[in-house]
Amino acid sequence: MPIKIIEDIPVRTQLRAEQINTIENSRAMKQDIRPLRILILNLMPKKEITELQLLRLLSNTPLQIDVDFLYTSSHQSEHTAVKHLQQFYKEFADIKDQYYDGLIITGAPVEHLNFLDIDYIHELDDIMRWSQQHVFSRLFICWAALYALNFDHNIDKIRLKNKLFGIYPYKTLDPHHPLLRGFDDFYNVPQSRHMNVDYDKIKVTSELVVLSEHPTFGPDILTTLDQRDVFILGHLEYDRDTLKQEYDRDVLQGKVISLPENYFPNDDPDILPNITWKSHGHLLYNNWLNETYQNTLYNLNHLSLYFK
Repeated sequence: MPIKIIEDIPVRTQLRAEQINTIENSRAMKQDIRPLRILILNLMPKKEITELQLLRLLSNTPLQIDVDFLYTSSHQSEHTAVKHLQQFYKEFADIKDQYYDGLIITGAPVEHLNFLDIDYIHELDDIMRWSQQHVFSRLFICWAALYALNFDHNIDKIRLKNKLFGIYPYKTLDPHHPLLRGFDDFYNVPQSRHMNVDYDKIKVTSELVVLSEHPTFGPDILTTLDQRDVFILGHLEYDRDTLKQEYDRDVLQGKVISLPENYFPNDDPDILPNITWKSHGHLLYNNWLNETYQNTLYNLNHLSLYFK
């Protein structure tokens, strides 16, 4: 089933080149189907790259997906044109009276800041409180996972001694969990962060379940007991060259940066990296969409009654 996108959004060309089916609103309105409504709060600076990465993963399902993109109006984007945001994104005021099956909040390059020092944190807090009554299932990526675990569960983030940067194998702890359906015993995931979660506190928090972990770096995928919130500390949405671009950028800026671990063949940055995480990325997002579809309400306007 095609993924419904905004008319003329630029990433449509690349999606079609990759044989990913898309459908515009004018055609989708003629289909007698109740699509899943997914809202993506894109906090990444280069928003079009993240749009493409997430739409790829959301498209691998027989369900029709209706996607809205959201941005924080309290932050001025320096890497995405205002015209692009005005044409293809919504502000919180535009959607605050609406209901969604799912919400995805991306990572953000602000992990070095305290939460209260982030210029859009109050708007993000408002969105989080709104989503508790207006969204059935939420998925948080990297920094957003750190933020959401702190916001809802008072789990602190902890600075790592060295940046976690590369491709790492994580062990699947519950292969029968619906979100891990089809996962191998181990899966690879790109990581790029200076922060981690307080794993000891997570272990004694009864509302949280750890689904995968690394013996040194702790959890990667967590969920709440009711499975309505999913926290992903890694980046299964990353492209083949995303870590390379980060490495090259830091080298160009004269920063002290180590090669991403387990990434370049023979640790040679001139050799094209192999993708070893894409299949599990598709599995996880497809499982999340399926679980949301199976459990959400048919009439989203009744969500407010469901949460009372």
